[in-house]
Amino acid sequence: MKITTLLITAVMAMPPIATSAPESPAERDARMAWWRQARFGMFVHWGLYSGLAGSWNDKMVADSGGLEWIQKLVGADTHTYAAQAIPKFQPKPGFATEWARLAKQAGCQYVVFTTKHHEGFSLHDSKLSQYDAGDLLNRDLVREITDALHAEGLKVGFYHSVIDWHHPQYDFTKSKQLPYPDGGAKLATNPRDHTRYVDFLHGQVGELISNYGKVDILWWDYSSEDFQGDSAWRASDLMKTVRAKHPSVIMNNRLFRIPEAGFSGMGTDDVTNQMDPKYGDFVTPEQHIPDVGLPGVDWESCMTMNTSWGYNAHDQKWKNSKQIIQNLVDIASKGGNFLLNIGPKGDGSIPEESVTCMTEVGRWMDTNAESIRETTASNVGKLNFDGRITTKGKIHYLHIFSRPEGGTITLPIQATKASLLAGGQSVQLKSTPSQTTIQLPAELPDPVATVIRLE
Repeated sequence: MKITTLLITAVMAMPPIATSAPESPAERDARMAWWRQARFGMFVHWGLYSGLAGSWNDKMVADSGGLEWIQKLVGADTHTYAAQAIPKFQPKPGFATEWARLAKQAGCQYVVFTTKHHEGFSLHDSKLSQYDAGDLLNRDLVREITDALHAEGLKVGFYHSVIDWHHPQYDFTKSKQLPYPDGGAKLATNPRDHTRYVDFLHGQVGELISNYGKVDILWWDYSSEDFQGDSAWRASDLMKTVRAKHPSVIMNNRLFRIPEAGFSGMGTDDVTNQMDPKYGDFVTPEQHIPDVGLPGVDWESCMTMNTSWGYNAHDQKWKNSKQIIQNLVDIASKGGNFLLNIGPKGDGSIPEESVTCMTEVGRWMDTNAESIRETTASNVGKLNFDGRITTKGKIHYLHIFSRPEGGTITLPIQATKASLLAGGQSVQLKSTPSQTTIQLPAELPDPVATVIRLE
């Protein structure tokens, strides 16, 4: 199909942009409530890069780092890349059900998965492109995944890249900060008409928000300081279009790269505790947990289990379940959400290390989810023990990572009752109006994070 026909179709596919009254603080709180209560979600990076598994021409590219960027790392143009990657991307039947059940088992409340990454390959059956699962695999992978997530009662999030290494009108020359494969740049025909790419972008998003039932999260990725927002993506119109179709949707901040949208620079840790709602709903620190959280705004740390978002068979730098659980506790204690990534293989199967870790996290959550979900950041102050505290009304949950010398913990609050969350066994305490001292058991029942419920 000619590109002009595609773009005309794209414009026709977009839902009309609706205008509405500004959202009140109470309305925003109601819309954000489930997300704030969930605290834990699963991220999925999966695309053509997954089948390459970190290798190019059957040689390892790297044993660490983001191998979902393998096309950029090897400098391949899109045709050379597709010739190697497409034959190795062969999803097996039922893969989506495995994902959904693992997320549910781990205690996640929502799943965000890649509908299109930077490589430009769309997982849905798009009418606007032939570089998609519908044309190349005769399958609509987005439908398979969303159906499986809905069947498990999970909230659905779409990750969608606004940069595109495949589309012939995406103008990579407009930014010196956004990545683009060298091989593609050498073959590119310039000048490009970026407005035609933006029409295509809006058209594909229109398909995604119209054809798959309720969409709870739109996770955009990503902008630069020199190319972002309305001038780059017609971002405000894009957000209005999504909200017109899904009024309760929650969106991240990555259509923009300005302080008012939670960014102070291009680094993954260059985040601010500013979030004007017109730019999105939450800030997205990546691969790290802010030291004191981001007070005053909604935020979500996204992190990998090893060092790569996309599957890399050579990356064996796996975090263990203890690290993952303690990260979850740390994030919740600072008022944030944890979006933990799995990187499935080209056939959709999940690496054994990820399955093991998620299963162990799930066992801990089976007993201790009360101390994570629906909690807020602790206001207890500086702690004198190795651990973290989450709060729910007048209840504090003490997550103890290791037993302090002497086995006592002192907090500057008054409490009337302490008990182990697992099993309900009472824990000895002494309390005055200004402080409480807790005597821990001789051995902590959970070596990863023992939780004490303090009323």
